[in-house]
Amino acid sequence: MALNTSVKKYGILLVNLGTPDAPTTAAVKRYLAEFLTDPRVIDVSPLIWKPILYGAILPFRSPKVAKLYQSVWMEGGSPLLVYSQRQQQKLAALLPETPVELGMSYGSPSIASAVNNLLAKQVTDFIILPLYPQYSCSTTAAVYEGISHAFSTHRTIPSVNFIRSYAEHPDYIQSLVNSIEASFAKYGEPDRLLLSFHGIPQRYADTGDIYPQQCEATTQRLKEALNFPTEKIIMTYQSRFGREPWLMPYTDKTMEKLPAEGVKHVQVICPGFAADCLETLEEISEQNKEFFLENGGEQFHYIPALNDNDDHIKLFAALAAPFINNHHSANGD
Repeated sequence: MALNTSVKKYGILLVNLGTPDAPTTAAVKRYLAEFLTDPRVIDVSPLIWKPILYGAILPFRSPKVAKLYQSVWMEGGSPLLVYSQRQQQKLAALLPETPVELGMSYGSPSIASAVNNLLAKQVTDFIILPLYPQYSCSTTAAVYEGISHAFSTHRTIPSVNFIRSYAEHPDYIQSLVNSIEASFAKYGEPDRLLLSFHGIPQRYADTGDIYPQQCEATTQRLKEALNFPTEKIIMTYQSRFGREPWLMPYTDKTMEKLPAEGVKHVQVICPGFAADCLETLEEISEQNKEFFLENGGEQFHYIPALNDNDDHIKLFAALAAPFINNHHSANGD
């Protein structure tokens, strides 16, 4: 279908990382193979990396990861998919004049299918919203390349408005504050509040990835917005993979040592995750809880991701609004 560019029509494409189609070894293996062969994620030479990946990592890691997925799987699929679909549906309801689609960098629904759905609705101006508040080459940049690839088969491509990050957006910070304050009201104020961000190899940061600066900016804004002692707020990094150094301090090592420092009650939020997933529900809420309690901690509470909270959906609308409103203003609407 030819794209009619004579009439402007905006559409929003939400993009998240992706998930296996099922909590099975085969599905996890397919997903990990796609994810871990993206050079934006693993930048080692394929000649070195692929024999390791296919010969050792996938055969041994896939069954273990499948069991972990089974422990968090929901009726409608993986938590990441379920919450992302709810986000798409709620944003579409909030903006009935603006088509909203969901795509994943890896797995289903693909970015290409979401692009085709928007083009079928005669969308001429795309608003791409990667669901990563903090930019990283391994996540946000991978979305950018996925979008470019999806357009490669089209003669005429739409205009593209790409939201690179929203690490300091006031609505984002306020949404986090709302969740943290609700947790404090329910469980009492903790001895420490941990802000656990997904990690990346230190080498990526050393060679230009601005991700750690973005995480630090979010942390600083939260410290300013929360009515809580800043010295009791700790920023850490989780989910490291492989043997090379990743961004520090590590979340798991921090959990292990905090009780010895007299910390008995911790609450943890993962500000870099727009939707709960294996890395929050199993790694943080289960594994790291065990690390803390086994070393002498007494209370551990995970503060859920913003997921499909109403204030989170309003944030998405606010991020898209400048593009849509500027068009209406230019046309005297």
